[in-house]
Amino acid sequence: MTITAPDTEPLDLADVARELLPLLEPGPELDWKLGGLCRQADPDLWYPDKGASVRDAKRVCQDCPVRDECLEWAMDTDERYGVWGGLSERERRALRRARQAAMLARAS
Repeated sequence: MTITAPDTEPLDLADVARELLPLLEPGPELDWKLGGLCRQADPDLWYPDKGASVRDAKRVCQDCPVRDECLEWAMDTDERYGVWGGLSERERRALRRARQAAMLARAS
């Protein structure tokens, strides 16, 4: 995925991830990331251009031992970009709405 702010050069998020990930050591609350199959895959899979397929990323996620933790982290932090826990941005928005509706239903 590439983003561009006014008067700046385009920024490819996969390139940014490739540069930053080696510098970031997860703390104990993010140790699950070390077990992710995504660490062995091309970062471009997780941040496809708008309209591009997420099928390959989902295929990696389907067998990932930390898929649930990954999805919950994305939901808890309101991650809006990329594939997390096997769900696309759109699928996470739908899940968030469904969870909110369920909470409202329980509250009434």
